[in-house]
Amino acid sequence: MIILLFLLAGCAGKEADNGAAALRLRYQDMQGCEMTAKVCCTQYGEPWEAVLKCAYDPDGETVIEVASPETIAGAKVILDGGLQFLQADGKRLNAGRISAERLSPADALPRLMGALRDGWLLEENAEDCGGVACARLTLDQTGQSGKKIFSTIWLKQSDGAPLRGEIAVDGETIFFAEFTNFAFSDIMTGGASP
Repeated sequence: MIILLFLLAGCAGKEADNGAAALRLRYQDMQGCEMTAKVCCTQYGEPWEAVLKCAYDPDGETVIEVASPETIAGAKVILDGGLQFLQADGKRLNAGRISAERLSPADALPRLMGALRDGWLLEENAEDCGGVACARLTLDQTGQSGKKIFSTIWLKQSDGAPLRGEIAVDGETIFFAEFTNFAFSDIMTGGASP
């Protein structure tokens, strides 16, 4: 009887792993994606939020453009090979290397996609998020200095698209993202509009 219980528990664990693996496979195999999300955080004790558009390329240049607020709309951050650039009026300014522990709001969306691609799965469960049936995944992307970086992402069960995301460093949630648009690049190049 005890052996049967262990076997059943093992099967349940494999089903959970297979669910997360199936959801993540599309992200691991993607050529890229485009997304729009409201990203929120606290900077210098004050709440900050912006709507960011992101063209994510896991193997090349990722472009993040500010859609709002109006005061910085159109500003772009480009992530390319571990370097970060600011772009305005067609000119690029090298903003230095990206440090996993010194994250900026521009890093939030690419980091969530990176977590889906290669983060270590810590938790997976089904959860209702604002009336939408989702799979909630928590993934570990611990930084080089050992600080714990956890990304939690709610993927819609209907199509696997992200609905919401959070990034926490050493137990403190620093970024919140609410996705309003998402499309895989291979779908977009096939003629479908995002």
